[in-house]
Amino acid sequence: MSSRRVRFPAVPDVSAPPEPVPRIGPVAFTLRFDHEEHHFDLSQMPCLRLVRALAGVLSGIGGDEGTRRGVYAFRRMITSVRLFVGFVAAAEQTEADDLTAGDLEPELLDAFEEHLVNKFPEGSGQPYTILTDIVRLLRGIHAEDGDIFSAEMQARIGFTATTAERAAGKPLDAYPLPVFERIEAAALVDVRAIRDRILRGERLAERGEDPETGGWGRLENVLWYITHHGPLTPEHRRRYKEVVALGGIRLLNSHLFLTKADMVPFLSLLICQTGLEPECAKKLRTDCLVNPARGFVSIAYVKKRARVHTHKTMRVADGGALHFPGGLIRLVLRLTQRAREITGSDGLWNVVMDNEVRAVYLRGPGRSHISRDAGVWMARHEIDELADRGGGAVSMDMRRLRKSHKSRNYLRAGGILDDFVSGHTKDVAAGHYADIEAHREVHEQAVENGLREALDASLASPVVLDDDGSRLDDGGDVLQPEEVRVALGTDNDVWLASCRDYYDSPFALKKGAGCPVAIWGCLECPNAVFTTRHLPSLLSFLDFLEAQREEYATAEWQARYGLPWERIVHGIRPKFSTEQIATATVIAEAAGPRLSLPTQFLELTT
Repeated sequence: MSSRRVRFPAVPDVSAPPEPVPRIGPVAFTLRFDHEEHHFDLSQMPCLRLVRALAGVLSGIGGDEGTRRGVYAFRRMITSVRLFVGFVAAAEQTEADDLTAGDLEPELLDAFEEHLVNKFPEGSGQPYTILTDIVRLLRGIHAEDGDIFSAEMQARIGFTATTAERAAGKPLDAYPLPVFERIEAAALVDVRAIRDRILRGERLAERGEDPETGGWGRLENVLWYITHHGPLTPEHRRRYKEVVALGGIRLLNSHLFLTKADMVPFLSLLICQTGLEPECAKKLRTDCLVNPARGFVSIAYVKKRARVHTHKTMRVADGGALHFPGGLIRLVLRLTQRAREITGSDGLWNVVMDNEVRAVYLRGPGRSHISRDAGVWMARHEIDELADRGGGAVSMDMRRLRKSHKSRNYLRAGGILDDFVSGHTKDVAAGHYADIEAHREVHEQAVENGLREALDASLASPVVLDDDGSRLDDGGDVLQPEEVRVALGTDNDVWLASCRDYYDSPFALKKGAGCPVAIWGCLECPNAVFTTRHLPSLLSFLDFLEAQREEYATAEWQARYGLPWERIVHGIRPKFSTEQIATATVIAEAAGPRLSLPTQFLELTT
């Protein structure tokens, strides 16, 4: 066998290994809120693998197309995520970089809950709110991958919290009705004045000419300039002293545009008339009036808090006066027409602010625009001098205007939920709009009336006869002549009344047995007939009942003697004349306080 030398090729030079690729890239996404893009970067958070899973759910529920449509509420969820992953990173320091959603265990979520409870003051609803956000995201992760969590973790995310409690929120109360009506009336007065101001400014502008040729010292010329070139700016104040002499740029611009201060009366009046949510009223669009017919029109609006069913309509009265909500919105469309031509916005509320025209409220909640001017407006109309519920000073809260509108409808509907519910489920209407302090008196009266009706239904009115046998009561039962004759006699007397049939008592244990409650049970018995002969005993018994108030607590006295006292005072005594009562009182006093008190009565009460 021959052999030959084998040569292997030289090992080629191998280039240096590349830099390691990051195990996870940036965690960032962009969403649109109110048609405006917002960028969110979570890359600086720890536990990026866990953050990526949470961000995947976050990006799916946020934005105009998601269920969390408010950018501020969405940012609050991101804050909740930051708190959660910060806690996880501190608890799992050695594994934070590699920790994924599938590594989460119930004990870790429970520890986070305990951490939140200790972090926030007692009674705060923040722990529960944060846990609600986190559990919602974890459920979203589980929905995308049913096998990612252990069975124990799946059971844990089935509920929100074990110790953290939802903040016991007290429903916002309505204004006292006089305060609400005063706000509505003041707003109506101001809206009319604003209407007249702008219409007068337009008429002046029509009579004006270019101030560059006609002079800046004439108001109509300045308004002509604003009409053709837009609102004045600080540059005009610096260049033309006449602008300052005419009142300044803000006053001059207000002759043709709504101002941010005008929003207080306009929004107040609209909410007072319709009960629209303040955030919905602020974000109305120019096409909000739809389907006009027979004196009514629908207001189309968006309620983001409604989650799925966000697009809603409300049917309101329409007409050519400002007390019609449809007419009020049409007035706004007319007064903001010039401003909308400048902004190009389809938002209803376009006002002049400082030196430019803006479509307010379409970006963000817009609450600051109201709070800065509402106090001044309330003081100007002296509304802040009125007493609020509880005695404090009145301050503007447009949510309470909506609540007051609902309250007025509730009172008009007599507390009947079916007539009151509008835009809510019965549970929400009852819990948030009916069960408020403003309705306490109505509810207590309803309970009292209900108890009285129940009592009247269960107990027939007492039968009361005059000395000649004529009926003094309003009862519907007809007494036979023999029953009247027996009642006027003494044979069937049972202390406080005359009994139609002592052996046919509705309280007897068996048929034919004697009445077992012939003491003051007569006051509740349909067999009882009361005449002037029994009146002294009734009045003496009434004195006894009044004296017993000193012996018992109010609740115990009511339980023992409340019903007989009620039957005598409201059911029997008013049926007799003043003369009959005076005579019986003298007779009772002459015989002493123990007039005709039977032995059984003394045994029961001593």
